[in-house]
Amino acid sequence: MATTKKNKKQQKEADKDLSKTYNEFKEFEGHQYTGMKIGRSHKWYYDQGEWKETKVTPDLWTISYAVTKRRAGKAPEGSGVPVGTEYHWYILAHQNVRKLDANSYTTTLTGLKYKLAHKRADKDKWNISEKAQRKRLIKILKDLIVQLEKAPANLNEAPDTKVVPKPKSAPVKRTAVKGKKKTARSKKDPVEMRNM
Repeated sequence: MATTKKNKKQQKEADKDLSKTYNEFKEFEGHQYTGMKIGRSHKWYYDQGEWKETKVTPDLWTISYAVTKRRAGKAPEGSGVPVGTEYHWYILAHQNVRKLDANSYTTTLTGLKYKLAHKRADKDKWNISEKAQRKRLIKILKDLIVQLEKAPANLNEAPDTKVVPKPKSAPVKRTAVKGKKKTARSKKDPVEMRNM
């Protein structure tokens, strides 16, 4: 009985520390962020969802998928963003399927998910415009093409996503032309890089 109480107390303390570190500011490639530390992972269970697909060409389909996902386990108390926060992710993935019978397939999905934008619970607008989201997506896709051309790997593997931190550098001072004020490059909104 004493061991169980001790274990529960230790778990509570661990959860408290986790919620504290979750909300602390961290740095990645010169940008501040809060949330899950780079390299950690989540595990989720997806409810029975609805996947719709429409054939557009012999090799191209449009897809839509709607479902509620639920955390495996519980989030540490005090961690995470407020209820109502939204994210816009872009997913690039391999879907491998194998037909089992006339109406069933096994399905696996492996790939990458990129955050394009977020919307705070108390705001009506995304943190960046649709134009800026499109620009970010174009950069992501161009960078991915460069990675794929440099190191052709097994097609079923995601490109190398190993995190190699860049050396820290001081914020760049930029001087405007024709007597305008000098402005320092500002850091990104810390919440912008927050993970779900």
